[in-house]
Amino acid sequence: MKRTIRISAKHLGELAMPDFCARCFWIQLICGWRMPFTFFPGIFSTLDSHVKRVVAGYFAAHDRLPSWLPTGLGKPLTVPHWSKFSWFDESTEVLLVGAPDEMTRDRGNRISILDYKTAKYTENADALLPLYQAQLNSYAVIAERLGFGQVSSLWLIYCEPQPVDSKNPLVSCLDSGFRMDFAAKILPVQLETKMIPALLAKVRQIADMTEMPERREDCKNCQQLNNLIQNTLELTT
Repeated sequence: MKRTIRISAKHLGELAMPDFCARCFWIQLICGWRMPFTFFPGIFSTLDSHVKRVVAGYFAAHDRLPSWLPTGLGKPLTVPHWSKFSWFDESTEVLLVGAPDEMTRDRGNRISILDYKTAKYTENADALLPLYQAQLNSYAVIAERLGFGQVSSLWLIYCEPQPVDSKNPLVSCLDSGFRMDFAAKILPVQLETKMIPALLAKVRQIADMTEMPERREDCKNCQQLNNLIQNTLELTT
């Protein structure tokens, strides 16, 4: 009997990247998705939560979404906790989990899924689009399997920090600190849920490997891991 693999939509997206490294992915599986050199600053989670509160508060006050979001999305839905927003693929025995930042339902009962990114849209962000496409399509698969309805559109909302007015920087100064303005850049994401089963099958294939797969030659994470192992051995000998 195969062991059940639990994977987040974001980690699944790694398999869609052009520079995907099977060795790194295999190690992450073994380590429970914790790598010794990865770090995600908590400020980004705080900012994402703030955006969601702003959107919910605006809808409660005006009965419509803010104008900086895509038009025609309808009303926001309550997004379940990630532990309840999941789908078990019986063919691979992989449990796909995650929680989108925002879900909406329009008058035609169509569902839209949005993900907020607190970052400026750059060439580097563009390079991550394959990961984000797989991530958002994973959310779409889960939403449809849970009975929310048919997903019709996927969106990335980049919340870009705006530069301070150099002629009047004190306008951003408050008694308690300072403020920073953000502008939204909307990026539609291709809806292609058929890609998800193939990615889940690849997860199972890697998880069933009894030996560590070969590293990608130009993988920076592998090099970091090798350096960490080498430094540890030198310190302990």
